[in-house]
Amino acid sequence: MMNEEEIKQKLTPEEYKVLREKGTEVPGTGKYLHEKREGTYMCKVCGNPLFASDAKFDSGTGWPSFDEALPGAVKLEEDTSHGMHRTEVVCGKCGSHLGHVFDDGPTETTGKRYCMNSVCLDLAPKKEEDKDNGEE
Repeated sequence: MMNEEEIKQKLTPEEYKVLREKGTEVPGTGKYLHEKREGTYMCKVCGNPLFASDAKFDSGTGWPSFDEALPGAVKLEEDTSHGMHRTEVVCGKCGSHLGHVFDDGPTETTGKRYCMNSVCLDLAPKKEEDKDNGEE
C-alpha cells in the first residue's frame, strides 16, 4: 500500500483534492459522465474494482451514477459536512473518497444512486475478445 506522499505524487492536484481531501469535481465536467464503453470502473488510487459498466446510468445530476457497487468494493460512512446529512462512499481497499450514495436510484432492485466523481475512477474497458461479437 502506498503512503500518503506516494499517493500525492501519483495524482493530479484535482484528483488528490477529491480522492484524499473529500472534494467534488465540477458537475458536468467528468470524463466518465457520458462514457458508454463496457468494462469495470476502478479506484484511481489503488486499482480496486468498484463498479461494473452495466450498473451505470444517466442520473441527470452531472456526475457518473451507478445503481450498485461490486460486492465488498466500497464502504459507506456518515457525512454531516456542509450542513447536510449524506452517506459518503469510500474505496473499500484504500479508503479514498469516491462520492455519495442516495436512495433515489432508478432500479427497484437496489433503489440506490451512487453518485461518483470521474476523477476518482479509471475504466478498464472490456476486451474485444471478451465480447459476444465484435460489433459496437
